[in-house]
Amino acid sequence: MKILVRGTNWIGDAVMSIGALRELRRLFPEAHIALHTRPWAEGIFRDARFLDELITFDDGDSDFRSMFRQAKMLRSRGFDLAVILPNSYRSAAIVKLARIPRRFGYSREGRRFLMTDPIGVPEWKDSRHEVFYYLEIVREVEWRMLGTQTVDDSKAAVKLEVSDARVAAARDILKNHGIDGQRPLIAIGPGSANSRAKRWPSANFGRFIDHVGRELGSDVVLLGSKSEEIVGAAVSAAAHTAPFSLIGKTDLADVTAILSLADAFVANDMGLAHIAAAVGTRTIVIFGPTNHETTRPFSPESVVVREPVECSPCMLRDCPIDHRCMTRIAPERVFTALCDLLGRAEAADVD
Repeated sequence: MKILVRGTNWIGDAVMSIGALRELRRLFPEAHIALHTRPWAEGIFRDARFLDELITFDDGDSDFRSMFRQAKMLRSRGFDLAVILPNSYRSAAIVKLARIPRRFGYSREGRRFLMTDPIGVPEWKDSRHEVFYYLEIVREVEWRMLGTQTVDDSKAAVKLEVSDARVAAARDILKNHGIDGQRPLIAIGPGSANSRAKRWPSANFGRFIDHVGRELGSDVVLLGSKSEEIVGAAVSAAAHTAPFSLIGKTDLADVTAILSLADAFVANDMGLAHIAAAVGTRTIVIFGPTNHETTRPFSPESVVVREPVECSPCMLRDCPIDHRCMTRIAPERVFTALCDLLGRAEAADVD
C-alpha cells in the first residue's frame, strides 16, 4: 500500500501531527508512507523513521495551475490512501484531483464532497490538545479500513529523532559561534512569526538572560528565523551580558539539532518550542493570548508560564489594550520555573 499524508502548514502543527504519523506507521508497518509538505518541514522530519519519503511543494505555489501540477504529480505516483491533516479546501482539492481512491479528512470548509471518507469535527475540538485532533483522523482510518480500534490516546508519542551526524554538526556550529560546550546551554526563542501579541517583552527576556548568566553560569543562545532578527537584537540590547545569537544564521534542520543539545529552551508560544520538547529538551513556554490547553508542547518535560487575565486567550495577533497577559509575567517568575525544571531533572538523574 502507498499512503500519502498531506502535511500541515505551520511548524508547531507539524510537530503536533507526529503522534498521528507514528500511529499510521504502526497500523501499516509495510506501507510506503509519504508526507506531502512544505520545504521547511524537511528540517523537522529528516531523520523520521516513521516516514519513507518527503514530497515537498513550493510555499509560493498558490494558483490553480500549481494545484493541477501537484495533483498530476501525485496521480502519477499511484497512491492508494490519502490522509489529509490540514483543514483547508485546497489541500483536499489537490488530493481529489490526484484521484487517490480513499481520502480521509475532516469535513469542514465545504470540502465534504472531496473526501471518500469525510470525518466530522469532534465536539471536544477546542478543549483537548491538538495532538488528539490529528490522531482522531488515524483512528477513523483504522476503523474504516482495518475494522479494529487500537489507537490509544494515552500512548500518543510526539518524539523526534536527531541523527548522530546532525548532532555533531550542531556542536560545530555552536563552537564556531563561541559556544564550546563547557558550560550549560540555555536556548531562547524570543520571536513568534505570526503574532506580535505572543511575544514576551524584550526587556523581560533581557533581565531573564542576566539571571541565567549570573546565577546559573550558563551560556545563552538565541534561536529563530531571519524574520525575527529585529526581536533578537532588541533582546540582546536589553541584557547586560549579551547572549550568543544564531537568529537567521541557521536553517530549521540545524536549529532542531541545536535544540537537542540544549539543557533547556525558554520561548514564547512558537514552533521551535514544540520541536524542543519533541527532541527531549526541557522546555518552558510563556503563554499569553493563545490557548495553552490545546497547543502547549506535548511533553511531560514542558512547563507553561502564564498569567490568567480575564481576556486570555483572545487569539488576537496584536493586543488592543495593554498586553497584560504578557507584561505581568515577571522575569524572576520564569527564572524560578527554569530552576525548578532543571532541579527536577538533576534529581531524576540522581535517582
